[in-house]
Amino acid sequence: MYCPFCGHVETKVTDSRLAAEGQQIRRRRECLACGERFTTFETAELVMPQVVKSDRTREPFAEAKLRSGMQKALEKRPVGNEAIDAAVAHITHKLRSLGEREVPARLIGELVMEELRHLDEVAYVRFASVYRSFQDVEAFHDEIARLRRRPRRDEPAGQLSFLEAAAAAEAKAAKKRDS
Repeated sequence: MYCPFCGHVETKVTDSRLAAEGQQIRRRRECLACGERFTTFETAELVMPQVVKSDRTREPFAEAKLRSGMQKALEKRPVGNEAIDAAVAHITHKLRSLGEREVPARLIGELVMEELRHLDEVAYVRFASVYRSFQDVEAFHDEIARLRRRPRRDEPAGQLSFLEAAAAAEAKAAKKRDS
């Protein structure tokens, strides 16, 4: 590292510590030529892949856009911000670990649906209806049938399952018809 005071090429590290909750390394340095001391911070540079959209245009991955789409699907649902943050972090980690320079937008959509399926079934169906461009009620029915066949990672405490709610509503409607 060049000395910011005299420009000498050699400096020595006198102290290193973790900073920013372990996301950075703080280094105290001393110039071997002029003796001045200064501090540097080292962070990992994690490059996210470019997103290739369906029309073949490319744009930088935007975590804010990912979060916004998930929040729209989860609007007025009993899912906390911590769970959303964890899902976004999980998706970005998967994308980073692919090691690809470009990823199709469709892959990101599928990862979002997978996370939403585990967070909240209603949000999953909301997102899927827009993402897969459902044209009629039959498409919703098919997606719910597909949802019923796939097991969830875990059932959030205190949340009524979408499938249970749908079954209860169906039973209530049948009871009303029979009356």
